[in-house]
Amino acid sequence: MKEDQYILAIETSCDETAVAIVRNETELVTNIVASQIESHKRFGGVVPEIASRHHIEQMTITLEEALEDAGMTLDDMDAIAVTEGPGLVGALLVGVNAAKSIAFAKQKPLVGVHHIAGHIYANRLEKEFEFPLLSLVVSGGHTELVLMREHGSFEIIGETRDDAAGEAYDKVARTLKLPYPGGPQIDRLAQEGEETIDFPRAWLEDGSYDFSFSGLKSAVINRLHKAKQRDEHLKPEDVAASFQASVVDVLSTKALRAAEEYGVKQMIVAGGVAANKGLRAALQEKFEGSETELLIPPLHLCTDNAAMIAAAGAVAYNQGHRAGWDLNANPGLDLELFGGRKK
Repeated sequence: MKEDQYILAIETSCDETAVAIVRNETELVTNIVASQIESHKRFGGVVPEIASRHHIEQMTITLEEALEDAGMTLDDMDAIAVTEGPGLVGALLVGVNAAKSIAFAKQKPLVGVHHIAGHIYANRLEKEFEFPLLSLVVSGGHTELVLMREHGSFEIIGETRDDAAGEAYDKVARTLKLPYPGGPQIDRLAQEGEETIDFPRAWLEDGSYDFSFSGLKSAVINRLHKAKQRDEHLKPEDVAASFQASVVDVLSTKALRAAEEYGVKQMIVAGGVAANKGLRAALQEKFEGSETELLIPPLHLCTDNAAMIAAAGAVAYNQGHRAGWDLNANPGLDLELFGGRKK
């Protein structure tokens, strides 16, 4: 009988230092995340140099906590997986070098993982994938529709042409003078407001699965500036609700249309904005009665974590992918090229 397989993963692409262990590709053993939100809040966003410094401070502590929580040692691991990109280069370097050091010291295989592949594979910790499937990736830096015909294969059929959805959320939140992180604050306000402002929806060309949120962001900011000049009071709750309605309408409508055109069995949602209540509700409404199964991960697997890196890393490891000791941080790592790597 085959022994259990354990993958330890490290994630440091932005402002969370995370270490996790996954058993047999889909069973989560432990998932420890050290957040830096409080450190970056006063700046209104992530400061790369501060993020890197915190990763250095937290890396060993987080690793030890994960091993203690699992009741395991590094010798019990079959491989070490790590996010190599995309992300903040300084932050990525901390995780990559930590993973390389562990793998070298313990003579364990090393596996580099694409951050977005990790977000997608977070869903597999909840339910097995059925191919073909589509993933709607929605985060601070990415908004994409990704087609998967098999494990480790990624085809981008639609992507943002300017601002990612999460980026638009953050910029609108700053204009509303909401605290960092802005996305959850907009979502919270939107639940209390009404859609009283007709903000634009960028559908783009007929049949396009690309996204564009720059025009919407500008429309919201301009509306707020004009209201201030006219001494007109706009309820922040209504601005948030109207803005969010535009975003989730485009995302959910294009996701359903793509699912029907490509005949996929599953539509999975990935990325930090997958935690957005408005988006989750809109997608559930759109896909009600659809032949495509909708999978949305629990909240703790939406934001950055190492469990998702372990899940994607385990698949890559079992497909024979290995990184060399020259593995480096790659802030511009391409998802499709990552999936097409040779063994």
